[in-house]
Amino acid sequence: MIMKNPEKNENVLLKMAEEICLAVRTAPKAKGLDNLTTMIVSGPDKDKIADKMEAIAKQYDHQGYIRDAKGVRQAQVLILLGTKIDPVDLKLCGLCGNKNCAESRAKQTVCIFNSHDLGIAVGAAVSKAADMRIDNRIMYTVGWAVREMNLLGEENKIIMGIPLSVSGKNPFFDRK
Repeated sequence: MIMKNPEKNENVLLKMAEEICLAVRTAPKAKGLDNLTTMIVSGPDKDKIADKMEAIAKQYDHQGYIRDAKGVRQAQVLILLGTKIDPVDLKLCGLCGNKNCAESRAKQTVCIFNSHDLGIAVGAAVSKAADMRIDNRIMYTVGWAVREMNLLGEENKIIMGIPLSVSGKNPFFDRK
């Protein structure tokens, strides 16, 4: 089969997004505990996230959300990555500011290792996307909207979004 405009083929990009999520799944994690959640979004569901980002922009008078919502609309696919707040139970740590993991759990403090694991996973995701020459950008603004929409579940407290695009020009850079 010959594709005249392969960048228009969302199915190909969805398959590539699955490969990116595999890179996230195999990224190193503290004590081997997997507290990460991934989701691939496209079509009208992706646009609902952009709608929520625009609503947040109006509510907080934050133009960055409008700018990023435009990028999400231009993307063919959106990857969501979240982490649960679940201390890894190290005997001696305190990096979260609490005395121990039990105190951290009681206060529902973000475990530094959950955040660290998410950061490594995000790096793995964008590296895999770059390897496949897919335009992408990490957006915390997507994460805020997704968290308010409860798309990844209540247990995912830190969420990032990575819109993906295949076009003649990366829509996520040189933004106003």
